[in-house]
Amino acid sequence: MPSTSEPKLISGNANLPLARAIARRMSMHRGIDLELCDARVERFNDGEIFVEVFENVRGEDMFIIQPTSNPANDNLMELLIMADALRRSSAARITAVIPYFGYARQDRRSKARTPISAKLVANMIVEAGIERVLTMDLHAAQIQGFFDIPVDNLYASPIFALDIKAHFAGRLDELMVVSPDVGGVARARELAKRIGAPLAIVDKRREKPGEVAEMTVIGDVSGKSCLIVDDICDTAGTLCKAAEVLIENGANEVHSYITHGVLSAPAVERITKSVMKSLVITDSIMAPEAVTSAKNIRIVPTAPMFAQAILNIWNGTSVSSLFETRTLEPIYEGMYRG
Repeated sequence: MPSTSEPKLISGNANLPLARAIARRMSMHRGIDLELCDARVERFNDGEIFVEVFENVRGEDMFIIQPTSNPANDNLMELLIMADALRRSSAARITAVIPYFGYARQDRRSKARTPISAKLVANMIVEAGIERVLTMDLHAAQIQGFFDIPVDNLYASPIFALDIKAHFAGRLDELMVVSPDVGGVARARELAKRIGAPLAIVDKRREKPGEVAEMTVIGDVSGKSCLIVDDICDTAGTLCKAAEVLIENGANEVHSYITHGVLSAPAVERITKSVMKSLVITDSIMAPEAVTSAKNIRIVPTAPMFAQAILNIWNGTSVSSLFETRTLEPIYEGMYRG
């Protein structure tokens, strides 16, 4: 365990509600009042970011809570500048808690003369003085290898499994987990295994980015309640199209479980008008009013998992234990009762 008495949390502007929720959960676990570190993160008139920390952080174990969601560049710079401020203030260790890792979709060279931006961002994070990264559902697991520091990648599937068992109690035998593409089969299979459901795949062909030319369902979804599982929903075009194809192939109803609700325009409008009965996302990205007021979009909290993961990192215990249902259920007690 570090010499510091308690871990210290600091947050940028990307997702303050989540940061405060994590602090509240950690206060419950520790039995003390653990608040976000007093600091200001603001901008000059020309857009430059300025950070000032008002508390002594010398020798402290610091955790920066900052997803790099839209606006990705501003939020990334906030993270890097906060890390630099803490490093120059002699913090003992700096961990970046990045619930949503932006640029993760640029993890390889898809064409000639294109960058691997995820690797570039990883280099910037390391050079800023960050010594550990805690994130959730990286778009590609191999991104962990882009870093030369420890990376803990949490998974939303244990939380989704608890939510599904609570909301589909007595109907679990009707469920069918669906991967919206071949690349997401491993993620869908993991959730299917947790809830004891069969697996189907929607195979898609793209003519160009953002446009799906054709979709084919692999597996029999007739009479099933289908659960589409993916890590990111951006414009929701593919998701809504997949839901339509599943209904056309005999599915009774379609629900979706997506970790990161990027939900760029016109995603919310598409979802509210789609055949999907519900879309469940996490709070890894701060939801705007359009999302929170949508009738068929529901948000599940990640603060309990992140709070416990931060405490486990701080006191040197296992983070992977949070992947097990028997460990996670007590953390979410009161939200999902067995």
